[in-house]
Amino acid sequence: MDRFEAMRLFARVVERRSFTLAAHDTGLPRSTVTYAIKELETRLGARLLQRTTRVVKPTLDGEAYYRRCLAILEDIEEAEGAFSGVQPKGMLRVEVQGTIARHFLMPALPEFFARYPDVELSLSESDRWVDLVQEGVDCALRYGKLPDSDLVARPVAMLERLTCATPAYFARFGTPTDIESLAGHRAVGIRSITTGTLAPLEFMEKGDVRTVSLPGTLSVTGPESYLVGIRLGLGLAQVPRFHIEEELKQGTLVAVLQGFPPPSVPVSLLYARSRQLSPRVRVFLDWATREFAARSGGMA
Repeated sequence: MDRFEAMRLFARVVERRSFTLAAHDTGLPRSTVTYAIKELETRLGARLLQRTTRVVKPTLDGEAYYRRCLAILEDIEEAEGAFSGVQPKGMLRVEVQGTIARHFLMPALPEFFARYPDVELSLSESDRWVDLVQEGVDCALRYGKLPDSDLVARPVAMLERLTCATPAYFARFGTPTDIESLAGHRAVGIRSITTGTLAPLEFMEKGDVRTVSLPGTLSVTGPESYLVGIRLGLGLAQVPRFHIEEELKQGTLVAVLQGFPPPSVPVSLLYARSRQLSPRVRVFLDWATREFAARSGGMA
C-alpha cells in the first residue's frame, strides 16, 4: 500500500472511530486495515491511535498527523480535479429524507450514472441529525430549518405547503374559511423525533406567521405515516404540494385556507466544511441542485 492510500485509510479510521467500519467503507479486509495502520505507525515511529474495546481514538500525535493528512489529500484531490478528463469515481454516501429523494432525485439517477459510471451511490434514509464525518457520510439532504452547525448548507429548493384534509373530514367538521374558524377542528400531529414535541399548524397572515395547536387522536414522526393519517380523514395537516398533487386533482384531498398559506420550507444539501470537495461529492451536489431546480421551479 502506497503512502497516500495509507493516509486515506488512516483518515477514515479516525473519522469512523473504528477499524471495522473503515474496512467496510474502503472495501478492504479488516486485517489489511489493521496491518496498514501498524505499518504506518512503525514507519513514523509514533503511536497514532488509542485502541479500546469500544472505540478507536487518535493520540495527540495521531490528531496532528490526521490534520496534515487531510491537507495533503485535499491538495491531491484539487490537483487531480483540475484536469477536466479526470472522471469522478468511488463510493458516495448520502443521507436523505426519503420521500423528497424519491420524488426529486431518484427519477434522474439513470442519467447521473450514465454521466458518472465510476461513481457508486449509497443512499440512507433518515430525518435525524447526522455527524457526517463521524459516520462516514459525504453529504445529507435535509428538509426544514437547520440547526446551527459547522456544516456547509447549500439551499436547493423552497417547497410550497398546503393545509388539507379529506372531503369526509370537512363533511364532519366543516370547512374553515379563516384562522379563527379552526376552533373545533382536529389535526394529525407531526412529532419531533429528538424533542417529542408536536409541531403546530402555521399560517402566514399579513406577512407574519401565526401558529395554531389543534387537538388530535394521532401523532406520528414520519412523513409517510403523516400522509396516511390525512388520507384516513383523521384531521387537518400541512404538507408540501408535491406530496399530494395527484390527490388534489382527483379530489380525494382538498386544500383550504389558501389565503393563509403555511410558510414554504427549505430543502438543503449539507456537507463538511473543507478547502476542497472530492470530485464525486462536487458533481453530485451540482447534479442534485440542477434536479431540484428543474423539478421544483428552483428557489421560491
